[in-house]
Amino acid sequence: MCRPTRSDFFLLRNPPRRDQALLPLSPSSTMVKYARDPDNSTKACKARGSDLRVHFKNTREAAQAIKHMELAKAKRYLEDVCAHKQAIPFRRFCGGVGRTAQAKARHSNGQGRWPVKSATFLLGLLKNAESNAEVKGLDVDTLVVSHIQVNQAQKQRRRTYRAHGRINPYMSSPCHIELILSEKEAPVKKEAEEAAAPEAHRKKQARLRSGATSTVA
Repeated sequence: MCRPTRSDFFLLRNPPRRDQALLPLSPSSTMVKYARDPDNSTKACKARGSDLRVHFKNTREAAQAIKHMELAKAKRYLEDVCAHKQAIPFRRFCGGVGRTAQAKARHSNGQGRWPVKSATFLLGLLKNAESNAEVKGLDVDTLVVSHIQVNQAQKQRRRTYRAHGRINPYMSSPCHIELILSEKEAPVKKEAEEAAAPEAHRKKQARLRSGATSTVA
């Protein structure tokens, strides 16, 4: 016969009441929350990945490189990064990053890399968002990456064994990625300016600015 534990004694002394029954979670508590909402939700689609095993810093720089790009252009760019035809410019997390002419062509100081794994994950999310747009009935040819954000996820811990019996941490830096694709709106033409004011009106305005309150007959 097993001995009762401390939790068993607690339940015997404090039995749960009927009004303390667990309630089911509401749908709003299980929904994924995005950092921002699209300006027009009917013409936008979303995609998100959580706890992705890809470096946060590399993915953040790659995400900033495709921000505000057209969908087709962003996909071609990431494919070129995987093929080492174009580089990702590193602007924030650029410590110890080498320089390349490909990054210089992206209007940066020249520091850049080719994070293939980050580009592959972002390319998969773009394709996922494109599929969501097709299901929603959006025009895929006019989609633009209106929002993309990369956040740090909880680090995963491993260990590496060193000389003289030492053990050092061997951490990974996963991340969360979210993006929003929106249809690019057509530019609105500027209205024609009103006709120039008559000469008398301009003279009256000049007198008011100079402080004159009466007109000369």
